[in-house]
Amino acid sequence: MTISAQAAQAAEVMRALALDEDLKWRIPADPMIGPLVRKVASRYVAGENLADALERVTGILANGHRANAEYMGESCRDAQRATEETAVFVDMARRLPAGCSVSLDLSHIGLAVDAGLVLDNATEIAAATAETGREMVISAEGSDRTDAVLAVHEQLCARFDHVGITVQARLHRTRADMRRVLERPGRIRLVKGAFLESEAVAYPREAPELAVAYQRYAEQLVDAGHLCSFATHDWALINHIDSYLGGTGRPDAPWEFETLLGLGPDRLEAMAKSGHPTREYVVFGTEWWLYVCNRIAEDPQRLLQALVDAAS
Repeated sequence: MTISAQAAQAAEVMRALALDEDLKWRIPADPMIGPLVRKVASRYVAGENLADALERVTGILANGHRANAEYMGESCRDAQRATEETAVFVDMARRLPAGCSVSLDLSHIGLAVDAGLVLDNATEIAAATAETGREMVISAEGSDRTDAVLAVHEQLCARFDHVGITVQARLHRTRADMRRVLERPGRIRLVKGAFLESEAVAYPREAPELAVAYQRYAEQLVDAGHLCSFATHDWALINHIDSYLGGTGRPDAPWEFETLLGLGPDRLEAMAKSGHPTREYVVFGTEWWLYVCNRIAEDPQRLLQALVDAAS
């Protein structure tokens, strides 16, 4: 087996681990493994509470970038807990500084429980973010939830104009989905997509077709003049989009370049120097295991960094 094949296999293992909902509780709580993986998580996660996130967001804003904060907790299957977690997002909307948007997985607030519940909870968060003048952005989830996510987004857009949506360039269905969301208000956040998907549903992460698809959707967003975020750490894609935009930005541009906390600060600095709006995505909470698995799966070389972080 070649090194590239081994890396791809390692990535698939990490994506499979990210689907094991039981592990998100067991791994952090394990007295032996927990402290080690918590060191690994600290590279990608701001901390376990809102105070930790506020500290990181304040630093990001001071460096001239926008921020995006998400409280992690996907696949919540308890109605009462989903409603209780909604209150955290409402608190975020009221406490985060200006220049920081609020992101969330709809499955954190009831998508995996009941369609009416998730719409009620999402509407409450949308109202709170509208009141405080900040964007709300719905995160991407596995393709089996995409129809439900888009349905809630459509219902929210009937009442609000500040609710964004995340689309995955990997998914074959995104060509049709992009036409739908371009007709709605709110920012469109374009990502490659990190979830474990079959090739019948999505391009493999390593496939050259994925880069072509990402470029196509990015150009479509630019041409439409729609509010959007190019959320990628891929230098080739960043440079292509920068070139398509003419190599320069402006403060009132509808687009922005976004990277995740712990990944790509050099990308943000480079785009900011070219005048493009930039944003860093901050996650926090106690349910960080699945998120960290997906971050490592995106680039199997991060497994080596994880070993270094765990031993430090």
